[in-house]
Amino acid sequence: MALRDEPPFRADHVGSLLRPAELLGARADHAAGRIKDEELRRAEDEAIRSVVAAQRAAGLRSATDGEFRRTSWHMDFIYRLGGISPADEQIKVKFHRRNGDIEFTTAALRVHDRIALNETIFAADFAHLRDLTEGTGVTPKLTIPSPNMVHYRGGPASIDPAVYPDVDEFWADLAAAYAEQVRRLGELGCRYLQFDDTSLAYLNDPEQRAMIKARGDDADHLHLRYIKQLNGALAGRPEGMRVTTHMCRGNFRSAWTAEGGYDFVAEALFGELQVDGFFLEYDDERSGGFEPLRYVPEGKTVVLGLVTTKSSVLESKDDLKRRIEEASRYVPIERLCLSPQCGFSSTVEGNELTRDQQMAKLALIVETAEEVWG
Repeated sequence: MALRDEPPFRADHVGSLLRPAELLGARADHAAGRIKDEELRRAEDEAIRSVVAAQRAAGLRSATDGEFRRTSWHMDFIYRLGGISPADEQIKVKFHRRNGDIEFTTAALRVHDRIALNETIFAADFAHLRDLTEGTGVTPKLTIPSPNMVHYRGGPASIDPAVYPDVDEFWADLAAAYAEQVRRLGELGCRYLQFDDTSLAYLNDPEQRAMIKARGDDADHLHLRYIKQLNGALAGRPEGMRVTTHMCRGNFRSAWTAEGGYDFVAEALFGELQVDGFFLEYDDERSGGFEPLRYVPEGKTVVLGLVTTKSSVLESKDDLKRRIEEASRYVPIERLCLSPQCGFSSTVEGNELTRDQQMAKLALIVETAEEVWG
């Protein structure tokens, strides 16, 4: 069975990578005013050049910039949408670890004006990655947050009713802004785009649905709204652009937020979402079993996130092969791929492992994929 010639690849990864110490130091110097914007940009360029080379050396056929220019996987994008700004209020999210909970605090967002795309977000960042990978046989991959994250983050209370007295207009403007972003990325040469989305995974957790209901949303049907929203963002996407979505249950300093299998959203999600592939978190019992994969239709690829980014322990190749075989009972093995369960550094802080351990996990994924599908 041959390796795939188009994304997602048999051995792939989600996107974010651990920031090197030199880059973290440059970010700290920039925040303190010790270096200028252009000096930070040069430090980022050099770190990205190195990490793209490392991805190639590991044998990966796609490469990201590690999200090295971002503090957060999603808010660095969302705050650049016209009409959205940080709010004065703070959001506190509890993350769970086996050795105790931690708390993540960040600014809430507010929709203070009509949502619009005032710039091609991450245009220069993608162009730099595109140029670094040109002629190497490696496909540059860009990750952006799903439009659903704009709503899930703050809910109805974040939308100014004076701006959007009819919430359907909010959804329409959001879809239009994203669709234009996708179109412009295609013009820049982006052929591999990923929408990162925690909302559709979180909604499998009864505790999350209770929270959603308490704030005034229809928790039983919100996933249908979100699927429609993603499809709206992809309406008219450029020919030849492969689009995936990644769904996880939280990833901050090796901790998580939500639990539960994909059962609640599976039938609608897999049957209706117009993407080419699904990156699914499957690294431990929190993610449930493979049974919901029975709803994945012909033509869709499932990327099994079997290798955890939350721990430094290197998985057994035999265990990975066994789990791939289990998943193939529901999706034919020719439509399966392998990846980590999430990014290694969804926020600038990163997960609790070293860069060498990170690269060992990526190399393990490549080796396993070659033995299973090569």
